[in-house]
Amino acid sequence: MTPRAMLDRLLQQERINFLLTNRLPRRQLTRFLGWFSQIQNPWVCWLSIAIWRVFADVDLSDAKKRRFTSLHDCFIRELKPGARPVDPDPRVLVSPCDAIVGEAGIIRGGTILQAKGQAYPLAELLGDPGLATQYVGGTYVTLRLTAGMYHRFHAPCDCRVQQVTYLPGDTWNVNPSTLKRVDRLFCRNERATIQCRLPAGQRITLVPIAAILVASIRLHFLNLLLHLNYRGPHVIGCHTDLTKGQEMGWFQHGSTLILLSSEGFTLRHGIQSGDRVKVGEALLTSPGSVSQASSASSATTAG
Repeated sequence: MTPRAMLDRLLQQERINFLLTNRLPRRQLTRFLGWFSQIQNPWVCWLSIAIWRVFADVDLSDAKKRRFTSLHDCFIRELKPGARPVDPDPRVLVSPCDAIVGEAGIIRGGTILQAKGQAYPLAELLGDPGLATQYVGGTYVTLRLTAGMYHRFHAPCDCRVQQVTYLPGDTWNVNPSTLKRVDRLFCRNERATIQCRLPAGQRITLVPIAAILVASIRLHFLNLLLHLNYRGPHVIGCHTDLTKGQEMGWFQHGSTLILLSSEGFTLRHGIQSGDRVKVGEALLTSPGSVSQASSASSATTAG
């Protein structure tokens, strides 16, 4: 049996999975990996990536670079041009990241699902009851990035970023076994809210959530790195226009991103929990245009 098969078999036992990934000094391990992953030594880099590829499903065939200076450099790799075609339909919000779809649906009663039978308050996730009320009746999608996936995330449509709010917290693992055991997990972890307005007036909010070994989020449009030692302002005003598919930032390793949309958007037909999606694929649809210039839309690519 290969090392990866042995690990997969072990981690399929949910209790062991939970203990191995959570009953550890999470913040200290996260800081250590943040330091270790950026060591720019050829042998350390080669060995780290080799071990990572044994235990994770890592596909580097679409990476822009063939050689990396560090494990961190490989984690946050860019893609070859054209690797992620972006759906040009103006009625569509595309997936902002490569991910596995978790819970998704209509936002009712001010709560959304973490796992089957486990709901949590949207206001607590966002840290803003007023903002939460704006999404009642809208749609949410939870997108989980695994360790081996492409870790950059992109604008799901043409939009203007209006505000970013940083919410400090813990670094619980966000895998399925932990989601079943820890109530309101997404509300406990380090996260940010990115509030956006679409050209036609609708609202969307992206909530990137950190996890164990993954507590740094880079936002290009603010030239800012949010991390465990961040001491800057927690509410940051912003007026930056982004085009559909444009890169917004990256996670250091892998984590979760929750996409919230106002009323009028529905989950694309056929998508369900457990499906894999990639940047640029249609995720939510609207009967009307999300852009004021729908007829001028043309295909683009991310990466």
